[in-house]
Amino acid sequence: MMSYGASFGTVPSGKSGKEALRNIPSSIKELKPNVMLSVPTLAKSFKKNIETTIKKSGPTVEKLYNFALRNAIAYNKEGYNKGTEFVDIFRKPLMVLFDRIIFRKVREGLGGQMKFFVGGGALLDIDLQRYYYAIGIPMYQGYGLSEATPIISANSPAKHIFGSSGKVVSPMEIKILDADGIEQPYGSKGEICIKGENVMAGYWKNPKATADTVVDGWLHTGDMGYMRDAEMLYVVGRFKSLLISADGEKYSPEGIEENLVESSKYIDGALLHNSQDPYTIALVTPNKEALKAYVKELGLDPSSDEAKIKMLEKIQEEVNMYRKGGRLAGSFPERWLPAAVCVLPEPWTEQNHFLNSSMKVVRGRVEEAYKEHMEYAYTPEGKNIINKMNLASL
Repeated sequence: MMSYGASFGTVPSGKSGKEALRNIPSSIKELKPNVMLSVPTLAKSFKKNIETTIKKSGPTVEKLYNFALRNAIAYNKEGYNKGTEFVDIFRKPLMVLFDRIIFRKVREGLGGQMKFFVGGGALLDIDLQRYYYAIGIPMYQGYGLSEATPIISANSPAKHIFGSSGKVVSPMEIKILDADGIEQPYGSKGEICIKGENVMAGYWKNPKATADTVVDGWLHTGDMGYMRDAEMLYVVGRFKSLLISADGEKYSPEGIEENLVESSKYIDGALLHNSQDPYTIALVTPNKEALKAYVKELGLDPSSDEAKIKMLEKIQEEVNMYRKGGRLAGSFPERWLPAAVCVLPEPWTEQNHFLNSSMKVVRGRVEEAYKEHMEYAYTPEGKNIINKMNLASL
């Protein structure tokens, strides 16, 4: 890449990770990248900006855009099998037309020269992959670790399947092991273990960590996944982030966390916790500016106790959207939705080390910092969102 030249740009950081993401689109228009390494949060931010612009263009443009999007998604299917149905013969001319009058203009908003995204850092939502494929900028999910220097698998223009983490790189060996160390067949989930020349020998001057991670030459990644066949890997979550109920059932929380943030302008960050506890709790960073604007519309002084109670009730409403009777009910299993909410006093940023460089929450650090809040959430008083700790955080 460097032999073809490279461009570097700076982006205003903002007061939080979410605010920093809002500053990136203008930089992209200036830099006009061909390929971009992205994380899901960034891709979702771009999508939201595109949809906002389309909506402002009027109902006719919005209807045409949505019609074009539906046709493109139907034509592309799962990526690798696009255009394979008989009806696609009639869809293809429409695809060319829609690309010329709609999607090309959308791409211009991202610099106009973007060929594709390479996604990593967190799991990509399938619907997000379908969306970007439809507008002509495919998102190829990859998977890697620093310990594997760093690529383990990747989708590519030559071979890709939506929802997968791609083809395992050659000549790496891979196997999926259950809790007893037994190798699993295709389609069965377990811990992803890898072996190959690109895998580290061990951690520098840390024999204990090495012994825990590298066993008989196999690196135990700590990630859960499965093999679709001999080539394609699917990563479904991180063992350390799994919710574990009192009866031992496990669930990956990333989907709930991401949707709580994406569906609410009042929630900037969400982290779920359940380690064989009576119920799941959510640690939430609020968008204080949005909440202040909300209570001002109610005619309240944002600094008053009455206003803070209304803010907490609004956050609870946003969480309850996913419960029975809510607008988004059925999106996730009811038992894993948070029964208590801890509202935290500060946003997660790289500066306070609650976010890493790929904008992912550092779970262990957050949970350690707010251990007292979490313990309080498992008390009768703390289970109610209107409690002394949450009020003090606003």
